[in-house]
Amino acid sequence: MKHILFLLFVGIISFGFQGEKETQTPKKNDSFSFVFMTDIHLTREREATVGFLQAIDTINKIAPDFVLTGGDNIMDALEVSYEGGDSAYTLFDEYIKNLEMPLYSTMGNHEIFGLYEKSGVSPKHKEYAKNMYENRLAKRYYSFDHKNWHFVVLDGIGFTDDRNYFGYVDEKQLKWLEKDLKKAGDKPIIVSIHIPLLSIGAQIMQGPTEAMGVKEIVTNANEVIDILERYNTKIVLQGHLHFLEDINYNGIHYITGGAVSAQWWRGPRFGMEEGFLKVNISGDDFSWEYVDFGWEAAKEEE
Repeated sequence: MKHILFLLFVGIISFGFQGEKETQTPKKNDSFSFVFMTDIHLTREREATVGFLQAIDTINKIAPDFVLTGGDNIMDALEVSYEGGDSAYTLFDEYIKNLEMPLYSTMGNHEIFGLYEKSGVSPKHKEYAKNMYENRLAKRYYSFDHKNWHFVVLDGIGFTDDRNYFGYVDEKQLKWLEKDLKKAGDKPIIVSIHIPLLSIGAQIMQGPTEAMGVKEIVTNANEVIDILERYNTKIVLQGHLHFLEDINYNGIHYITGGAVSAQWWRGPRFGMEEGFLKVNISGDDFSWEYVDFGWEAAKEEE
């Protein structure tokens, strides 16, 4: 039954005009695969560590070239003390070591240490906000090449004056992105960002006339998309919504990649099981599939 539910709620949406693609014969060494796993929300509660190990074991058996996370690797650092944030990152580091291939990470909103005032953390703390993530996991934005493809990881999180977050790509990053993509030349490009650039999540999950809130979408996505459309961008991988969709607009696939934790380790969300994307690359073409790694949430006592 769970697979039937999955098919009911997940579809591929295509908008905009796409010309015919030139057919090319891919070279054997151009083909590869990678895994995009987002919204892990690792915690010691809800048997999440057992589920995460099962996900890692499934990935190791698939044996992709590398794994790219989509953010929210940990349950939360927004409203915790230093001890809480340190413990969350230590837990993730402890379990991710079981992965048998290289890891690249994207920053999510729940990785932002002590942002909420209720955390009691001072903005003067040396690991405040994005510093803890950059010290423990990765830079907040960067790029790398794999075979003939160029990968870009963006930070899509802005801060308000009253210590909250919203979807935003800062000006410094936009300038860097333009220069980085220009250097990539004609290489096909894949972008990873936690908060989506484009989504119909609110329409599906809340109602057909509902709009995305400032915490659910990158508020200056038009500026980012304008840059991406000027280059050979093929895919934008997104997270945050614990929702699976593929929107094809102006030749770019905006794929919101579901969630390893589904309903935060409490079971399926909108019929979608705990899982991750496996992306297959062949020459300049790609395909993807959603992998249900078979974990079942424990029934909570009423």
